[in-house]
Amino acid sequence: MPEGPSLVILRQEAARFEGQHIVGAEGNTSAVDPSGLVGQPILALRTFGKQFIIALPDMALRIHFMLFGSYRIDQRNDRPPRLALRMEDGGELNFYGCSVRQVDPDLDAAYDWSGDVMSDQWSAAKALRKLRAAPETLACDALLDQDIFAGVGNIIKNEVLFRIRVHPLSPVGALPPAKLRELVAQARAYSFEFLAWKKAYVLKQHWWPTPGPPARAASCATARPTWAAASGAASSASAARNATRAPARRPCSNHMLRTARAI
Repeated sequence: MPEGPSLVILRQEAARFEGQHIVGAEGNTSAVDPSGLVGQPILALRTFGKQFIIALPDMALRIHFMLFGSYRIDQRNDRPPRLALRMEDGGELNFYGCSVRQVDPDLDAAYDWSGDVMSDQWSAAKALRKLRAAPETLACDALLDQDIFAGVGNIIKNEVLFRIRVHPLSPVGALPPAKLRELVAQARAYSFEFLAWKKAYVLKQHWWPTPGPPARAASCATARPTWAAASGAASSASAARNATRAPARRPCSNHMLRTARAI
């Protein structure tokens, strides 16, 4: 599933279509009549988390790529498109295997941009308040909560937890305040690093190796400070024990397990 930074790349690649009129539309979506889109100008192209939004005068279209969706600009796939738009300049914007929905054209009313890790309006303070209001939520689940970290997916989640040395199954309420702030800060910081690396086609070069134990595991485990040292309080040692105690039979991905072993 594409994560927030990948949607930003789509928005940047399609930016030239803003202001152009749609001259042709087709697709197998039932959410909108493609013929009704012909003649409408594209007012704006925006993203929110994992959603791509096409703003039109009387409606907005929300594209969600689900698990296996894709897009092509000025190219076509060999599959029937869910939605295909042809533009005045001869360009095309084609979407495949995705969900298409109409949403409120008043996007500022429909979306809380402060919850999008890629947005200029992102609010770390709001994210912290939401986390503190859900102390039983596991760190791995909290990072995937689109109401808190819109745009974060499995790649960002795994890399952030590895980077800050937090067990994926740690309840957020058991994390010291400094560690919780670090989680929020790194969710946004890594998202922008993801964007830069993907645009440069070097994203995978910045992942630790997936086969077997990660190469950095030994040094990370050795260098990881105790919670007590991080917080400057002896009581944090108890919080650390609670934070790293995994619930029984909790399903967990192989990548997540490797992350847990590394920390």
